[in-house]
Amino acid sequence: MSLMFALFVVAVILLLAVGLYSLIVTRNLIRVLLSVEILVKAATLLMIGAGYVSDNMGAAQSYVITIIVIEVMLLVVALGIVFGVYKKNGTLDVNKISNLKE
Repeated sequence: MSLMFALFVVAVILLLAVGLYSLIVTRNLIRVLLSVEILVKAATLLMIGAGYVSDNMGAAQSYVITIIVIEVMLLVVALGIVFGVYKKNGTLDVNKISNLKE
């Protein structure tokens, strides 16, 4: 294992730890979305590291660009839903949101 891949793995583990911790601890919907974004960035960084190790950076970069495009589209939809929830309930706290069906 090369030193560069070891650094990629350490960075991915740190990002996963930060993302999972913030996903578990936070109750704000915007922060939950940011936590999911951190987790996806860890996965994309791991994919770039795997492409570096396997000497197939072109395929890894194309996969990562595709993941980023899909991620941005999903984030826009999720933010629209979060803004709708805020408009209806007046809060973004998960514990205070009573019913999404009304």
